[in-house]
Amino acid sequence: MATIERPVALVTGGSRGIGAATALALAKRGYAVAITYRNKAARAEEVIAEVTTLGMRATTIACDITNAEDVDQLFSGLKAWSDHLNLLVLNASGGLERDLVAEDSSYPMRINRDAQVAFVEKALPIMAQNSTIIFVTSHWAHLYGQIVNLPAYAPVAASKHAGEQALRARQEELAQRHIRLLVITGDLIEGTITPKLLERTAPGLLKLRREAIGQLPSATDMGEAIAEAAINPLLPGGSTIVVGGSLDSFVSLSDNKAQDGEK
Repeated sequence: MATIERPVALVTGGSRGIGAATALALAKRGYAVAITYRNKAARAEEVIAEVTTLGMRATTIACDITNAEDVDQLFSGLKAWSDHLNLLVLNASGGLERDLVAEDSSYPMRINRDAQVAFVEKALPIMAQNSTIIFVTSHWAHLYGQIVNLPAYAPVAASKHAGEQALRARQEELAQRHIRLLVITGDLIEGTITPKLLERTAPGLLKLRREAIGQLPSATDMGEAIAEAAINPLLPGGSTIVVGGSLDSFVSLSDNKAQDGEK
């Protein structure tokens, strides 16, 4: 019996939260999955164990995506595991880590823009034709420049927005390689670290958003949306998929919090 060749996905930051949920959602849809992690090896192994129980191949690779040597080693290891990629999910991000930002104020831009672009460059040689790159972002970042950002999140929003724009600037080149770029932007995601940190600086933020849209999306909701976008051939390159409340309603949230801050 011939072996069925499964599509292969690489998910950065796949040891927890949205990345872990995405890995599982992709495995349920028939993808072999590789995930990266920075320092959560035990969690990464748990995710891989769950993927393999679904009958799919899986591997995990330690990688700080801001470290060029780590990225080189990642792709060397990945090539030994699979000679091609059908999907790259750029989920890993940062900028709220106080210790890293204290050491280097440029860290948010390095991880959310520079590292994303460099990572894509390294992935291109093994991206198959008709493959997809998905950039995962937040409403705060996607709408940067159009809304008032919370000061605690502004460096992250600015750098993730810059990362999105840098990738969008390469859409024509990617299309020539038969690679599709999609952007998935998430609302405040229930249970993840970012809204918890933002709530500390803007008390009532989560309550206000829940009142506006009802239940907030979860990491699982984001993972499912990412996986569904990946397998949807009707989405053209450059599409933006919104998870949670509308972008217009998020603008209203931003305006309300800005007014609160002025009181």
